Amino acid sequence: MAKSSRPGDALTAAQLGHVIARLARQVEVAAATVDLTLSQYRALALLGEGREAASALAEKLAVSRPSVTGVIDGLVARELVTRHHDEGDRRRIGLDLTSEGRRLLATADAEIERRLRDIASYQPDGAAAAFEGLEPWKDALDRYRAARRAGAPRAGTRPQGAAA
Repeated sequence: MAKSSRPGDALTAAQLGHVIARLARQVEVAAATVDLTLSQYRALALLGEGREAASALAEKLAVSRPSVTGVIDGLVARELVTRHHDEGDRRRIGLDLTSEGRRLLATADAEIERRLRDIASYQPDGAAAAFEGLEPWKDALDRYRAARRAGAPRAGTRPQGAAA
């Protein structure tokens, strides 16, 4: 990974992206120990927050509906997720974790936590400092998702038709 030019300098956005990609790979490796791909783990994690429509899950995962269908098909085949028709709108397909899906998600979460804590223990200021550094990113991601769902323009962009 590229380092900042001087000790104590903050990482650039690109350098931070490299770190996050490396971190995502560690989550992927840990999820694989319980026979989940990163995409499957992400889907289970979101469904662990509550019932979700397939279309909303695709939006939250930032993937196309056909892509999420493929992931969900595999999870349904393994009896980790169930599909059901929405009572108010039969065209809408809802998704839920099964009890086995909840159990596997808990196992995956524990393995991921174990792996990340092990890696973070090499941080000179201690593992807690490494995890605390991610809190602002969690908040920013949650706010970004909420703003995108509300139709807000991306930061730094002008609404269509606005004067330059």
